[in-house]
Amino acid sequence: MARIGLLTISDGRDFVHRDIADWARSSEDAIAAALEGAGHEVVRAPELVWTNELASSQARLVAEARPDLTIFNYSVWAFPHFSMLAADATPGPLVLLSNIDPVQPGMVGMLAAGGGLDQIGRVHGRVWGDVADPVTLERLLVHVRAAQAVGGLRGSTFGRFGGRPMGMYTAVANTDQWLATFGVDVEEIDQWEIVRRSELVSPARAKEGREWLEKHANVHYDGKQLTPELLERQIRSYHAVRELIDEWNLDFSGIKGQPELTTHFTTMDITEAFLNDPYDWEGPKPSHVTATESDMDAALTMQILKLISGDPVLFADVRHYHADRDIWDMANSGQHATWYAARSDDPAENLRRVHLYPEVFFFPAGGASVHHIAAPGDMTLARLTRHSGRYRMQVVRGAFEDYGDEVNEQLARQSTFEWPHAFTRMDVPADEFLSRFGANHIHAVPGDYVAELEQVCRQLDVDFQRLGG
Repeated sequence: MARIGLLTISDGRDFVHRDIADWARSSEDAIAAALEGAGHEVVRAPELVWTNELASSQARLVAEARPDLTIFNYSVWAFPHFSMLAADATPGPLVLLSNIDPVQPGMVGMLAAGGGLDQIGRVHGRVWGDVADPVTLERLLVHVRAAQAVGGLRGSTFGRFGGRPMGMYTAVANTDQWLATFGVDVEEIDQWEIVRRSELVSPARAKEGREWLEKHANVHYDGKQLTPELLERQIRSYHAVRELIDEWNLDFSGIKGQPELTTHFTTMDITEAFLNDPYDWEGPKPSHVTATESDMDAALTMQILKLISGDPVLFADVRHYHADRDIWDMANSGQHATWYAARSDDPAENLRRVHLYPEVFFFPAGGASVHHIAAPGDMTLARLTRHSGRYRMQVVRGAFEDYGDEVNEQLARQSTFEWPHAFTRMDVPADEFLSRFGANHIHAVPGDYVAELEQVCRQLDVDFQRLGG
């Protein structure tokens, strides 16, 4: 649920405003009802804005509620300077909404106000039409979801476990820039805390988690790289990180893993997969975005996608391109949330498609790799990258595809079979993608959120770059 401020801007002539006030108020009633019907809270200005004094005072009253987004409603011609004054008193994201009516020219008022805001560099969105029309309402809700995501970032904390992984510049970001651009603080936590605290998790709790996984997933012990003891070590590591998340009030996280933990302790595959899941062996829970290899821009992208969509977010390497099929294999060391195996609300339905295989030679410390094939469906894929120090959001539409067990296995065995795989058809030529994409990691959620991501970028002053399409 978002909190949405709503001000209706009117004509500054008293004799005109008097005759159109009921019309303006009725349009505001309809907007509020539509937004409340969509599940949001609406904070309305007590009075219509038809003087310069009301423009400032009413905007301040609405701003006191700290809305995620403020809407200026234009159902009639409105004096543009009222919008300028109201915008000055409105600190957050702003959308101008107008009717399309031949008698009452709200559209003219919106254009005049929007032009003035453009002149002073005030970022805002614009929507036009009748909110009773589902298309218009959805366009307005795009701005709502984007504003929720931006507001959800502000004042949040990212937990960074470990340092730069394996020399990846793309996994490390400037904390000053994060705070200035996104409003996110970074808490540095040593990976030793995971090792230390995991030993304090009760054996009974670790055993319960192991038995739940053995019951619902397909566990392939080999007596060496994967044993019940190693699986319980991974489960204890998960609980250690959960404890640190609660203690440090972390909103999203990243874990370095390689090479220290993966060589000498155990992999974080179970930890990362189930933190990103909306459940674990102890029941339903909120998903907690966690990026492997402590990839900061990955985690930030994932958090934005989660705040927009409400769904768990996939993390993957752009591992391989099958030119004969024009598809990509998105895979990364067991890190995909198990929810993606079937995208079901029932954990058992997802986990019956999940295999816990012994870790491969990259990770001599052993443990379970969380293998599954992502369920098919339309996806939005995205990644925050940087060019000459400036952030850009690179976005592409695509779909996960399923070819049946036999072909899926043939394709997966061409890379690292034990890892999870998302076979992806992207709406961008391979040459363009490989020439322009600025990282080795990519992230995805089900559905089409391109419009929301574009608005997030406008609100954050981040460049938006659509690939293909």
